[in-house]
Amino acid sequence: MKPNILIIVADQQRYDCIGYSRVYPVLTPTIDKIAGEGVWFTNAYTPIPVCAPARQAFLNGRRPETFGALWNYGIALDIPALSPHEYTWVRELEEIGYQNSFIGKWSGNPDHGPLEYGFHHAIGLEDYWKFRKEKYPDIEYKKGWMGETDPVPYEDNISHWLAQRAVEQIDKYNKEGRPWHIRLDFPGPHLPCRPSQEFAQFYNPEDIPPWPSFKEDFHNKPYIQKQQLYSWDIENYTWEDWRETVALYFATISEIDHAIGKVLRRLEESDQADNTIIIYTADHGDMCGSHRMIDKHYIMYDDVVRVPLAIRWPGVIKPSTVRDEFVCHFLDLPPTILEILGRDIPAFFSGRSLLKLMKGETVKDWRTEAVATYNGQQFGLYTQRMIRNRRWKYIWNTTDMDELYDLEKDPHELCNLIDRKEYMPVIEELRKRLYETLLREGDGLVKSPWMKNQLLCNKKL
Repeated sequence: MKPNILIIVADQQRYDCIGYSRVYPVLTPTIDKIAGEGVWFTNAYTPIPVCAPARQAFLNGRRPETFGALWNYGIALDIPALSPHEYTWVRELEEIGYQNSFIGKWSGNPDHGPLEYGFHHAIGLEDYWKFRKEKYPDIEYKKGWMGETDPVPYEDNISHWLAQRAVEQIDKYNKEGRPWHIRLDFPGPHLPCRPSQEFAQFYNPEDIPPWPSFKEDFHNKPYIQKQQLYSWDIENYTWEDWRETVALYFATISEIDHAIGKVLRRLEESDQADNTIIIYTADHGDMCGSHRMIDKHYIMYDDVVRVPLAIRWPGVIKPSTVRDEFVCHFLDLPPTILEILGRDIPAFFSGRSLLKLMKGETVKDWRTEAVATYNGQQFGLYTQRMIRNRRWKYIWNTTDMDELYDLEKDPHELCNLIDRKEYMPVIEELRKRLYETLLREGDGLVKSPWMKNQLLCNKKL
């Protein structure tokens, strides 16, 4: 019997703000259950910490730069998005009898919807806003990006409304007796966070201590980081200003977790829980006041590039499995799904199947670092490439100073060591490995002889 596949993707969910990570006290009993009954990846990283290109990479299996998706469409300069003529692994599922459904935030293409990428059914955010406007015509949000409490009851909040649509789709597919794949993409906890009162009351802002990196002074850091504060008008924010927003962020995560619980209960009630692979992850993280910054742009801190990844598959994955290998989730999940279903894995994929890791097996030649990219967007183009191993993180900022962090001594990435001559051998090795990975995976940036010269000949100020 082919397993059903439920993929849940949050938007801007920090790795360390899931209860199972045991870092911050965020209440996520449902996600903790998925992780505890399956495998939890402690070193999962996004290929790019930007919504649309990350999600397009997931559909296609390649780094977004290979097909021209550099940043979010509709905000800055026009840029290509994944064409419906491009490959998607979703169509492979269709070929072997799966029903495919997309519910929630679609970032695949501004002009083409999920039905053109292999999905048979789609429910988008516009459907929710139509429902909300009809039921609550006089309710409007009053605050901006820093968030507020949503006045509607939680049952009609966007997270629970989307979860209910997933429940209805599960019921429909189960009656048809065919295997199904449902993709449930929540728009939260992306700012502005607007949890309902039932969840906002879980967290008292006065009880939330500052992030360890909140003491950031931007000394010896690229110009754009401090500029980001001025661009958002938050340069004078104190922790007393930020903690209100952080509390709303925590509450939104708990609300999403509760909504996911609704979906999992229906799986159990319909006797499909044991025959369903559940994947929970996010496109990227969120600064939310870390390093005094907001959103996710112009940085490669772990706050935004590290993501939660939990997979449950009863009877195959042993409960409480934890893997510490470096995983590029949106590039590794496509070959994983295809291997599970016995399909050939395309040679052009950038990632590798996680199946052996999920089963607890040793993979001797697994990668020893994570690589992520960024290409600019909101306040001007700014190209970055990152490579991170267990001790070191090197960030190649092509139009500004580079960054080097000793993660053993400086886990919160406050001290940039790039100008310390004693670390030059480390920098040279990381630049070489970064170049090799980007070249192998089709990133056109390193094909330029001038860019290549920066990495391989250390021609970098």
